Amino acid sequence: MDNLPNTWEDWIANFNEWQDRVGFDREWMGDFDLSIQFDWDRAGDVIEFGDYAGRPKWERSLQVPHQSMRDALVSMITVQGDTEFASVEQQRHLLASAPTDYDRYAAARIMAEEQRHGWQMAYLLMTYFGQQGRREAQKLLERNAQDGDRLLGAFNQPMTHWLDFFCYTMFVDRDGKFQLGMLSTSAFKPLAASMGPMLKEESFHLGTGSNGLRRVIKAGVIPLDLLQRYFNKWVSTAHDLFGVDASSSAHWSYVWGVKGRWDERKKLDAGIDVDKETLNEEARGHYHDEIVTEVRKLNGYLPEGSPQLIVPHENFNRAIGAFKRQKYTIEGTLFEGSDEEWDAYLQASLPSDEDEALLKELFKQEWVANKPMSARQIASGIGANA
Repeated sequence: MDNLPNTWEDWIANFNEWQDRVGFDREWMGDFDLSIQFDWDRAGDVIEFGDYAGRPKWERSLQVPHQSMRDALVSMITVQGDTEFASVEQQRHLLASAPTDYDRYAAARIMAEEQRHGWQMAYLLMTYFGQQGRREAQKLLERNAQDGDRLLGAFNQPMTHWLDFFCYTMFVDRDGKFQLGMLSTSAFKPLAASMGPMLKEESFHLGTGSNGLRRVIKAGVIPLDLLQRYFNKWVSTAHDLFGVDASSSAHWSYVWGVKGRWDERKKLDAGIDVDKETLNEEARGHYHDEIVTEVRKLNGYLPEGSPQLIVPHENFNRAIGAFKRQKYTIEGTLFEGSDEEWDAYLQASLPSDEDEALLKELFKQEWVANKPMSARQIASGIGANA
């Protein structure tokens, strides 16, 4: 790590090199403002939960009582930043094959916002956490999804085409919304204050996914059974992003006040007790309920009498946690059959090479309903030259 940045300007220079390395042309950002943003009012002044509740929120890392707590903060900020840059590495190549001008704009805007979010996390590391932070900020630019060394598995997965992209922004980016929300009440004030602007931008990512899938359904070209298999793939990937069950790190993060529950303030106001042993499970449950609602909305666009799209059970196709590699069906029941029969069930439930080959042919048709760009979107120049 010979180019360890000493100043924020040093890090920006390294970031520019990262953009060149991954092939992201800065012109694709149009008039997007790549800047550091805080919402200090939303962050609040008083620690809201955990053992330090009622004390002033920490504004500098040296105010954090213990090194283990500072390490936890660095880890959370690093992981969040890592996902942002990884997403750009996964998605960049899709700009050349966008099905419509609007989709090219939307993807370029999402990637611009993801880079801003990565900037925000790198800024926190560089500004508040000394040499440890500078080292982690630089590593954000050194790991690469194409090499498979990003910190979370979902962010190393290939995003082969636009159906992947729509499912990813619908399901995986929605995990990001929950993670940002749980950090928005952090006792470390600069982290909490970073979340408001990021959440506002994240809403566009989720809208892109739900709108894209709605337009796929309206076009009626992609078979529903094929679409269901891509749902199964990306939903189970997103379920894993909430972490292991009975997580000790989630427990201590709550005790220390550095990461709360989803809707922490509402739960505190309602007097809802916290179960510190099942924090990841609780968050995953909220997420699951939300995507069930979103998929139910998508079903409203299906022709009358069509099979309904569903959300696979939380236990299906899990790669981490208590249900890792266990034989649970899409409906959540234990599979009764041999290992060979289970393998066949999985193969029939997830995208196959044949599905990928079929999609290549279907993509030659108008497989997603058109969406016109607004005058403001055109004037922004975002994605115009991609």
